[in-house]
Amino acid sequence: MQERLKRAAQAAFSLLSVGSEVRNAALDHIARRLDAHREKIFEANRIDMEKARAEGFAAPFLKRLLFDEKKLNDVLAGIRDILAMPDPVGKVLEARLLDEGLVLRRISCPIGLIAMIFESRPDALVQMASLAVKSGNAIVLKGGSEARESNQALASVIARAGEDAGLPQHWLTLLETREEIGELLTFDQYVDLVIPRGSKEFVAKIKATSRIPVLGHSDGVCHVYVHEDADPSMAEGVVLDSKTQYPATCNAAEVLLVHERYAEKGLLPLLRALSRAGVVLDVCGRTAAMLEEAHARAEAVPYFLKSDEDWSVEYLDLRMAVKIVGSLDEAIAHINRYGSGHTDSIVCTSPEAAKRFLHEVDSSSVYHNASTRFADGYRYGLGAEVGISTGKLHARGPMGLEGLTTYKWLLEGQGHIVGDYASGKRHFLHRDLPLGGKTAGDY
Repeated sequence: MQERLKRAAQAAFSLLSVGSEVRNAALDHIARRLDAHREKIFEANRIDMEKARAEGFAAPFLKRLLFDEKKLNDVLAGIRDILAMPDPVGKVLEARLLDEGLVLRRISCPIGLIAMIFESRPDALVQMASLAVKSGNAIVLKGGSEARESNQALASVIARAGEDAGLPQHWLTLLETREEIGELLTFDQYVDLVIPRGSKEFVAKIKATSRIPVLGHSDGVCHVYVHEDADPSMAEGVVLDSKTQYPATCNAAEVLLVHERYAEKGLLPLLRALSRAGVVLDVCGRTAAMLEEAHARAEAVPYFLKSDEDWSVEYLDLRMAVKIVGSLDEAIAHINRYGSGHTDSIVCTSPEAAKRFLHEVDSSSVYHNASTRFADGYRYGLGAEVGISTGKLHARGPMGLEGLTTYKWLLEGQGHIVGDYASGKRHFLHRDLPLGGKTAGDY
């Protein structure tokens, strides 16, 4: 392991001198090779799928594991989108004239060697490798063991295509066993950042055992709150899309909060629409009482009474928790207490209520009258994403190219020394310089 990581770290250093033309050529070559080797990749995925079905994995898991024509076309489109994006490396983020002939610049640069530990989604491997190429990083990838054949096929094609186009050897390293993760986490002299994607418990375990900085991509306990003045048609559309458009993803809504005054007339039609869409409802006591009254009127909606106080469940399925709240304050407090800091949405017509919700809900993405399913790197125009960061440091929300860069300070002088300023012989100007889309080579 140590030797493999040492080679990968050296590749990261070599990538610092690889220009955007080579990196873009590598992305184009990767897309062409993936297309050319599609049957090899599909066959590998068929092996994984057959094994997963035989082992009894649930439908949402199988949907994430599948890598078919549609998934391939999606990742190829994603690579083309990344290709068209500006180079994130070498941008001048800040420039200042400290004194005549003494110019300070802050420029974007790659992080270095990034380790990605992710769930059994083969398409995620392609996305992360592509973002690494564009941002000039070397990458170590470890996917779920259930996708082993798919990951091996994809990684071999992508790594070779990148090298053939001019990327350094060992720019992509694939790990295959769980034991390798534990070993990797001890080599902080080689790996600059670990990005785990998985359950809250899994991310917490990585953070607790790693000697390397960890940027956790954890669970998505997302909410839709229907305020008292919400338009019923809009509320139904937003709630249904948030829950049912793709329930197996982390940006699908798991909890529906409804203001008590909206609930008096609008809750039953909303829950009936969810039920018709196949959603199983876990409801609070007040909601259950309303549904029992409806049942007495022969307007039954099936439900389960939520008897516990655990409102932080990530179902990743056609199941949703429902709670009636007494106020906007209560809705915000509930989300900040039980949510995962991922994505939360309010449906309302009141600008005041929307403003308070947008500012006071402490999540990485907060919406007004929009589905939680918009929380996605592609939909944000980031090209693709390595995941959703629910933390607050370095990157937050969908993490795309900029999240895979850091910055460094460059100072260019003409023999300037601090002693001249300490003695009063010279004085700082500290004059900000215009950026205007400049790169490091423009100054």
